[in-house]
Amino acid sequence: MSKSTQHTLLVPGESGWELWTRQNDAPFSLHTATEHQRAIEVGAIPSGPLTLLFPVRSLTAVPMRVTSDDDALFADLAALHAERLGLRPDPMAGQLTDVFVVSREAESTVLLSVFLRPPGEGELPAKSPQAFDLSVRAFPVEGGAIAVWREFGRWVFAIVHHGHAVHFQATTSDTAVADESIAREIRLALVQLSMQGIHPHADRILLWTSSQQTDATALQRILNLPVQCTPRPAPVLPDTASKLLPADVRAARRAATKRRNAIAGIAAAAALYLGLIGWFAFGIWSNHREAARLTAEAEALAPDAAAYAIHNAKWQELLPVVDLANAPVDILYRIATRIPPGLRLKSAEISADEIKLQGEAQQLQAVNNFSLGLTKHNELTRFSWETPEPNQSSRGWEFVYSGEIPGIETQE
Repeated sequence: MSKSTQHTLLVPGESGWELWTRQNDAPFSLHTATEHQRAIEVGAIPSGPLTLLFPVRSLTAVPMRVTSDDDALFADLAALHAERLGLRPDPMAGQLTDVFVVSREAESTVLLSVFLRPPGEGELPAKSPQAFDLSVRAFPVEGGAIAVWREFGRWVFAIVHHGHAVHFQATTSDTAVADESIAREIRLALVQLSMQGIHPHADRILLWTSSQQTDATALQRILNLPVQCTPRPAPVLPDTASKLLPADVRAARRAATKRRNAIAGIAAAAALYLGLIGWFAFGIWSNHREAARLTAEAEALAPDAAAYAIHNAKWQELLPVVDLANAPVDILYRIATRIPPGLRLKSAEISADEIKLQGEAQQLQAVNNFSLGLTKHNELTRFSWETPEPNQSSRGWEFVYSGEIPGIETQE
């Protein structure tokens, strides 16, 4: 007989975190409902594997339609779309992004890209979870519908397309019943999806609440859909695991401190070793066994020090490439924000340390404004700019501006 295994889900509830448990593959049942909104305050977590479901408020949903059915490209396409929206997760805070396929349609695929806000102090439980996922994915809905429920006292909703959430968000409403403001936010989300060519075709509203006050007339009137009021169903584990894996910043800092202390201890041991060798050379130190032990320790640490030096040298070589501030696209974007009306760039040669711009304008004032904008831009001040007087031509005024980082010699 196989050993019974208990699996626990940490689920955001209506007012606080909830613990749901199951034995083996049985359905989950409610174990404990708390009023704690900080996961670290949830105690008495059962033994066994633990999965944390992130609340809607800690996530940003970015639905998108792509003209590709190659799963290998979805992550890159989602990253490019996020760049255009200004979403840049901290790469040092763990795996904060994931992409889910909503539906595959003719010559296109509907995707849902999610971005997790790095967990703050106390937002992760004391017991480290084995896996992470989204609360939205733990409550599957068939077909097309709009699910509305409360998490930590605030109303949230999810728009379901072909049985998968295509959009979700936390509203600003914390009222006892789902009011008109919630309906307006849902309608605005539907309009935004329609502008992207995504039409969920929701045929009902699922209002999940345990409250006795279930007035859903505002939702039904504004969205013109029938409303079904029921308690929120029991959660389930999604068929496909999420890739979300946040780093515990506090643990990382403690580990870094421990490493620094270890390095300081090694340096002290090395200094002591040199002192012992000196004393031995002058005949003062006589404990040969201790000197042999310290020598062995130093030899064991030598490969680590050499490997660190090689790693550090390679990282310094890669720094101009991996630093986002050196990305030509970012530099071009900063330049583009300073282009006044009536001015056109004819060419732009951009590298991490050198810029050359050629353009024209019908009015001299536009050229002067562009020159001033380049030299005063906070994120372009590291470049030393040469902005000679523009030349007048039959089409107006032509200019050639260049900038480079002082102290860096460019190679022809």
